[in-house]
Amino acid sequence: MEAQILSAIHIAADPSQNRALQAQAVEFLNVVRGNARESCGVALTLFLEQNLDGSRKYDIHVRGFALQLLDDFLGGLEPLDPAAFQALEQAFVEYIRSEFIHGSGEATAPFIRNKFSHTLALLFLRSYPEQWTNFFPTIYSLLRPQATGSDASTGPLPINGHISLLFLRLLIELSGEVHDSILKGARTWAEDRQARDSIIRQKIRQDESENMNSAVLTIVSEAEERLVKHRQDTAATGDSQARLRERAGLEEIVETGMKAFAGYCQWIDINLTINQHTVPLIFRLLADPSSSIRQATAYALLKIVQRGLKEPSDKLQLIRVLSLGEVLEALERKSREGRKTGNGAQADEEEEHFRESLGKLACGLGKELVDLIAEPALAPEGREMAEQLLMQLFPTAIQLLADEYDDTSSTILPLFTIVFSSYKKAKKADPQFHLTDAKRQVITSTLEVIVQKMKWDKDIGDDEEDFEDMDDDDKGAFEKMRVELRNLMDSILNVDEQLVTDAVRTLAIASLSSYSSARASGAAPAGGLPWQDAELAVYLVYVYGELKPKGKVVAEQQRKKDARLQGVELPSTPHDELILALVQSGISSYPHVAVRSQFFESVGRYVDFFKDRKESIIPVLEALVDERGMHQPTKSRRGRVYYIFYRFIKQVQKELPQDILLSILNSIRDLLELEVELPPPDSDANSSAGSSPTPDQDGNAILEEAITASSIFDSQLYLFETTGTLISTMSSQGEDEQLNLLQAVLAPLLSALSQSLQTPMKDTKDVLPVFKAHHLIQALASIVKGFPDAPTSANNEASSPKRYEAFKQVAEAVLVSLEAFGRFKIIRDAARFAFTRLVAGAGVAVAQYIPTLTSRLLSADCDPSEIVELLSFLGLVFHRHLGAEVVDMLDQLLLPLTTKVSAIITQPVDGTDAQQANAETKKAYLDFILSIATGPLATVFISPRNLSSFPSLVEGIMGFAADCTYPPSQRTAISILVNFCLEFGPPEGAPLPSKKPGANQEIQTHYVPGFERVIYDRLIPLAFSIPLSPGFNWKDGLTVQVTNEIGVMLKATYKARGQEVLDFLANSFLPSQNAPQETIIELVTKLQNEDQKAFRKYFTAFLQARR
Repeated sequence: MEAQILSAIHIAADPSQNRALQAQAVEFLNVVRGNARESCGVALTLFLEQNLDGSRKYDIHVRGFALQLLDDFLGGLEPLDPAAFQALEQAFVEYIRSEFIHGSGEATAPFIRNKFSHTLALLFLRSYPEQWTNFFPTIYSLLRPQATGSDASTGPLPINGHISLLFLRLLIELSGEVHDSILKGARTWAEDRQARDSIIRQKIRQDESENMNSAVLTIVSEAEERLVKHRQDTAATGDSQARLRERAGLEEIVETGMKAFAGYCQWIDINLTINQHTVPLIFRLLADPSSSIRQATAYALLKIVQRGLKEPSDKLQLIRVLSLGEVLEALERKSREGRKTGNGAQADEEEEHFRESLGKLACGLGKELVDLIAEPALAPEGREMAEQLLMQLFPTAIQLLADEYDDTSSTILPLFTIVFSSYKKAKKADPQFHLTDAKRQVITSTLEVIVQKMKWDKDIGDDEEDFEDMDDDDKGAFEKMRVELRNLMDSILNVDEQLVTDAVRTLAIASLSSYSSARASGAAPAGGLPWQDAELAVYLVYVYGELKPKGKVVAEQQRKKDARLQGVELPSTPHDELILALVQSGISSYPHVAVRSQFFESVGRYVDFFKDRKESIIPVLEALVDERGMHQPTKSRRGRVYYIFYRFIKQVQKELPQDILLSILNSIRDLLELEVELPPPDSDANSSAGSSPTPDQDGNAILEEAITASSIFDSQLYLFETTGTLISTMSSQGEDEQLNLLQAVLAPLLSALSQSLQTPMKDTKDVLPVFKAHHLIQALASIVKGFPDAPTSANNEASSPKRYEAFKQVAEAVLVSLEAFGRFKIIRDAARFAFTRLVAGAGVAVAQYIPTLTSRLLSADCDPSEIVELLSFLGLVFHRHLGAEVVDMLDQLLLPLTTKVSAIITQPVDGTDAQQANAETKKAYLDFILSIATGPLATVFISPRNLSSFPSLVEGIMGFAADCTYPPSQRTAISILVNFCLEFGPPEGAPLPSKKPGANQEIQTHYVPGFERVIYDRLIPLAFSIPLSPGFNWKDGLTVQVTNEIGVMLKATYKARGQEVLDFLANSFLPSQNAPQETIIELVTKLQNEDQKAFRKYFTAFLQARR
């Protein structure tokens, strides 16, 4: 096996190997890992075996896998076999002696060194305390070499650095395994694992914590002393490579020691970790020149502060003893000033990492103080002291929040959120006196920092190109920080709304007024206002509208809406004044894209303002349309402006002056030209369809990749829709002129579509004409969408609008495209996209085209998702539009549609994705059938064209009703059968059972001869057999809905046939099922007398009792 494992590891690790061979190697290694018990001996050999010169025989890939095998073996909970434990203990101790005392401590393979510490920890956890009773004494004995000969007279030798690091990493691993809440939370909870960890913690705490802590502190103290001396010597005699390595090793020992200390300080006696010896050491290390040591020490202090203590007064005393408020203030000031001196990029980065550690420590301390302030068990004077300590912390916290690096600011944000949340609670308890002057000052200072932090970095140049060239990740990080600051502002808003709104409004107005005045006096385009300040002012206008509780915002919007309806003019709100100042300032002309973009976002967000301030509409439209907006040079930014323009026009459509509509339309005509490009032909996506695709598959793969690629086309569709909206709004032009304008817009697109259909395709990859056709179809459909929806019935309109004739041209063009390019999925998708909008815009005027559309879609090799979309589209058509045209259309479609779909969903499927697609198709099909069965179109099932296929349809639905694999679809199928019973079951001339309460009574005129036999021979037996099916899962909550629906179906049979059903149950069916007489009488009586709701509840209980 050893040779096989070695071969597999080398193959898996070699990137030049064949992928299939590598997959086999990985699979074999996974099998080996699955049998770790049998592979343990081999793993030990692979890890430890040496060459004649004492070096390790195998490379890190082999030894790393060997350790993984040992980890798998040691990962259990039960005690180890004595022989296995003894072998592992001896091998590991001997390895430690040879490698970490007499060797290099895996200096060339730090990964192996770190990985071994984890494996050693697992062996400890598996064997302590029952088997490895001398674990800690053994490790302690190895830490310091024994002095011999002449060395004995000079005192104890220095602690061994290699063993020290191994011991410290071991403690880090142990703490993580038995105490770390994050690691424990990531594991599946197991009671026996929890019990074992608790026993180990308790045993170490009881027997070893003092020695363990002493060993760690000794290691750290000695390393620190040697490090200080080393630095002094270096300062006197200079540095060298050897000295650098020695210093790095000592710094690593101290850093790792503090990490180990941080790991166990929360679960051993606090008197061991906080005393007259440890506190001075901790504070010395907080001031150490090494940033990594300071970070580890700050983390250790955080863990000490966060440890749970039984009495709140003890926690308060701990915080007071540490005097962390003063310490943090000094460290924050020193690190901030040190950064200003500039000691190089690396030093600055290390200093910033330390400031992040300070932020986390300050945040943790603040949270503990907030909890103490709210702790009822703490005496009043204790809570007052906690309040004072928190106030002492705030200047430091605010400085950290104001840090120029957002990573540092983010560390302290949670503290402010928690504090302001506590202020909010205090406000509810005492609305008038909840804020002291000190608290108000904290809020004011924090708000000032928040607003300034919302500003783009001043280091970004004034040139627009500097902004455009910024890394997307950097922009995303800034936007994320803005959101976090915005949330913090909301927290302050809940405490003092007036303070926030006044501050935001004052700053925004000041900047806007400054810019406006400068421009009026003939200043430069930027008006002397840095673009960062200008963008912030516009952003604050955007933010201001949300600086109110949601309830107040909704109420204000409703008041404005009611006032408009009543023709009453309301006084301007402060936000109205801000938006007016924004528009009148002319800042939309500011020479920086960030400012203009934020301007468009702001006016697009608050379009309602312009319904009352109509004089401000034209300046905004001018900015949107010209080179500041949709005609700006940066193509990638136009797309967002297209959407804002669309939204703006849509919202103020009724307020638009008629005399400007045509000029607006003409100004965007050049933007309606489509630029259609495919990805480069050598792109990876275009060659990923398979090794030997069919021609259509090859073209579809290219098109699918092209359609998902980022482009401006999706945004351009908003522009086409807006074009339709503008034309439909031109009531002063008259219907004929509107039609002329519409045709003038449609004609180039229709012509281009016709040209694409006629363009010969050179080969299977030459699909640009298809791609163009797709875009043109969607553009045409989007123009249609811009017009008002058509009435749901032709009877609602005396004469059809003339635009319907133009819409019919679009429909015909789409059908021609579908006939020519229907083998391509994106064309089929575009056709459904178009007809969804055509039906909404023209209603029954385009109904004549839907059978052709459906036929061509069904004739293609479409996938299940397309069937789902088609059924959803047809369901929408039949739901919205009633009338002779729609009834005739459904009559034509029903048979081919149900035949095609039934064939698809009854095919066997393999794989999870295929099963999911099949379930979704089945659901869509059943929902479609149910929507027809429950409405006035139900008689189409038994029309002369469809009557002969009705029995097979019913048979198929009963098959779905008996299928227990997907309860929602099963319930829908039963609901269809319920409606069939009520619709086609009653005898001719009998009163029809009402499907809805309060509906008028109707007489049966479409009885299906022989349907009663379906009721007696199939439906009633089905009602009793479904719950007894082996696949019927009574534990699934969805099955309750199924059994309820079965009860409804049984009740429907009674409604349809009356006494006949009762006689059948009592005299024929139930006796044949060997039902007791009293059960028969009870069920028949309930069926006859109970209402539907009561009966289905009874029948569910009846079935559960007899399962």
